[in-house]
Amino acid sequence: MSKELSGAQKLYGDIAPRLAEFSDEVLYAKVWGNETLSQRDRSLITCSALVATGKVEQMPVHFPKALENGVTADELVEMIVHMAFYTGWPSSVSAIARLKEVLAQAK
Repeated sequence: MSKELSGAQKLYGDIAPRLAEFSDEVLYAKVWGNETLSQRDRSLITCSALVATGKVEQMPVHFPKALENGVTADELVEMIVHMAFYTGWPSSVSAIARLKEVLAQAK
């Protein structure tokens, strides 16, 4: 019986197996698995970092995960508005567009 592939293994394990391994064993197991911060808090921090750095391609993955982890849609919107004043208006406008798409798909 074969082991089910992780999300990282499915996305890029075929071309970058070490990156998938680091994702599984360090990022998810040790960083996200650490109980000092809740999954909810980690999601909000991660989404804020994505807004700050303009990583819109990652938002459709992390925004739904944040919702699953207990961050509300209103909290995501407010985080994006807040970030506009600290990291730049264009980043927040791009993030709001991604969040709007994610919320539309969730309905």
